[in-house]
Amino acid sequence: MYTAHPDRYADMPYRRTGRSGLKLPALSLGLWHNFGPDRPVETQRAILRRAFDLGVTHFDLANNYGPPPGSAESALGAALKADFAPYRDELVVSTKAGYLMWPGPYGEWGSRKYLLSSLDQSLSRMGLEYVDIFYSHRPDPDTPLEETMGALHTAVQQGKALYVGVSNYSPEQTREAARILAGLGTPLLIHQPRYSMLDRRPETSGLLDALDELETGSIAYSPLEQGLLTGRYLDGIPEDSRAASDSPFLDSDAVTGELVGKLRALNDIAGSRGQSLAQMALAWVLREGRVTSALVGASSPQQLEDSVAAVRNLDFGADELARIDDIVTK
Repeated sequence: MYTAHPDRYADMPYRRTGRSGLKLPALSLGLWHNFGPDRPVETQRAILRRAFDLGVTHFDLANNYGPPPGSAESALGAALKADFAPYRDELVVSTKAGYLMWPGPYGEWGSRKYLLSSLDQSLSRMGLEYVDIFYSHRPDPDTPLEETMGALHTAVQQGKALYVGVSNYSPEQTREAARILAGLGTPLLIHQPRYSMLDRRPETSGLLDALDELETGSIAYSPLEQGLLTGRYLDGIPEDSRAASDSPFLDSDAVTGELVGKLRALNDIAGSRGQSLAQMALAWVLREGRVTSALVGASSPQQLEDSVAAVRNLDFGADELARIDDIVTK
């Protein structure tokens, strides 16, 4: 029987999410990869247990995570039952709906029918009565935003979600979503954008400015840019890497000589900070407190431990930030 470490809250910083009362750990565990039937169950459970022991109280999912779709939620459901039943009130569990989940016209996007049906299925797979955060995973160009946000509001009214969020929404869409939700009495808690040292769109698009204005939290996904910022690509493409596989998320053509040169230069800065490249990349996303939490994946407990060690040094000097910007943008 798993017993959580008594000092699990000693080292992890927790940040208030927007103007809400909910605090999230600086690093959250994403179950996008590594939680399907192709991974040993004991490895999955060991990652989850180690995460919680390190103060990572937030597990982030979506209905289609796997593969196959739904398997990550099922894996978490089994772990919750086996290991975390006594700790449910110490956990934040989030899920999303928006991408393709089942065939036909009601299996994706942002209709009320799809979102609420998907949430029921997610709760069933995880064996939960509610999730802490339910997201609209992407905006639907063919469904009125009032309908999509109304479905999120209904989930809260039904007691199936405590908070709601959006992901992959533009600044303008985020502002409108927040306005609609405020009118319904359900605040927009959080936005989940893709954000890393190599992907600055939340900055350049004005999304972070919009979230500051709305007093809405944020949680960055792919802060390690699908593994490019882990240090695995400092000498090119390893044979067992994501870029060398048929992954749709990282193309080998993207790993150019120019990019490898930038990664090596960034790694030199990380070394001068006493950090790995991955640790510095996570610290960079969390700098200045504009991002509430950064999502990390893990294929082993040891990999997770390396990521969590990033919280030991989240401060940057102006010269360090200028050097990083010069390397990335030149």
